[in-house]
Amino acid sequence: MLDRVTGMQVFARVAALGSLSAAARALGMSQTMATKHIGALEERLGVKLLHRTTRRLTLTEPGRKYLEAVERILDDLEEADAVASADRVEPRGTLRLNVPLSFGVREIAPAIPDFVRLHPSVRVDLGLNDRIVDLVEEGWDLAIRIGGLSSSTLVARKLAPCRLMVCGSPAYLEANGTPRRVDDLKSHNCLGYTLSSRVGPDRWHFGRDGGIAVPVTGNLRAGNGDALLAAALAGQGLIYQPTFIVGEDIRAGRLVALVLDEPAIETSNVYAVYPSDRHPPAKVRTFVDFLVKRFAAVPPWDRGL
Repeated sequence: MLDRVTGMQVFARVAALGSLSAAARALGMSQTMATKHIGALEERLGVKLLHRTTRRLTLTEPGRKYLEAVERILDDLEEADAVASADRVEPRGTLRLNVPLSFGVREIAPAIPDFVRLHPSVRVDLGLNDRIVDLVEEGWDLAIRIGGLSSSTLVARKLAPCRLMVCGSPAYLEANGTPRRVDDLKSHNCLGYTLSSRVGPDRWHFGRDGGIAVPVTGNLRAGNGDALLAAALAGQGLIYQPTFIVGEDIRAGRLVALVLDEPAIETSNVYAVYPSDRHPPAKVRTFVDFLVKRFAAVPPWDRGL
């Protein structure tokens, strides 16, 4: 009788690579043996797990459902090994990752191809939105959060610092003057971020601890930093946004970073967070380590600023 766990490993690898031969090579077995493992699973379950074509294997609907359960089982086995041993285990399965939209598009999506080349048994399900998701209730393995963290049962690991800058286009500043003091912002068109109480549409905070509050007004408010960036680049007004959003345009001269009499607030850091109720699976640990290394020293969005 073929080992059931090995059969699950073969099936998960076939699902990841789309090929029996590739899965067999990755697992150090013959293609014939890999085929026998898949056949034994299908016979025991009484369903077809894979559609077979001349070019690729794809999952059937029962195969997709079975894969979800198999990945959970294999993750639990890896966790048991990790608890008992200091050795790393190979990451595999689907990593469900939730990231704020602008940061995700700029910094996380470009990193994923490098990660999956290093770890081909991992697939990434990337969710992009700016709301705070409930990782446990919504089934996310990992999230990236920016700014101060509220008290939580989540484990947090710092990835990089995050800075804010007040910026405007050269055309806007030429037409409206360049603010030198934070009080000068009261007479400017300040485009507010609706998801923040500290750089929102009605009040911008300054000082390292955010203790200086400046009333502002503007003719655009939005819940996404890229929408505000587009308006600022078109000369509509000033924005107060993180350097990962405005850094490229400052370096290119499309935006001018303002030097005011009070410093921008410190938005704390970029964090990776994950549930604390269990030992994190290898796919989570490895991805967090990968981002820490990628953003080490000066993060890419701050270079040259």
